[in-house]
Amino acid sequence: QVQLVESGGGLVQAGGSLGLSCAASGTTFPLATMAWYRQAPGKQREVVARITSNGGTDYIDSVKGRFTISRDNAKNTIYLQMNSLKPEDTGVYYCYAGALWMQNEYHYWGQGTQVTVSS
Repeated sequence: QVQLVESGGGLVQAGGSLGLSCAASGTTFPLATMAWYRQAPGKQREVVARITSNGGTDYIDSVKGRFTISRDNAKNTIYLQMNSLKPEDTGVYYCYAGALWMQNEYHYWGQGTQVTVSS
């Protein structure tokens, strides 16, 4: 059974930086797209950044130029470097991994890690 474990959240002042990591374990087939989502209080979960198995990335407009997603396939781990943080970046950040294997789709989620940016 695949498990995703996030780490690295915390409290930071506006303008500061934080790094998140997400390690996948228990995989028996390759993971495809992995991503970071976030959910702010009272809002729907939204995708922040995605990365394909080949390293292709995309970001929501509000974090472009400030956040960087990266991936280490050998370690089944993704990272999110967050710079110039703003209070509106506050939320629970969730790691996501998808896979397509033997014509079946799989979707996995981490437990979430809190990021709080104070003004």
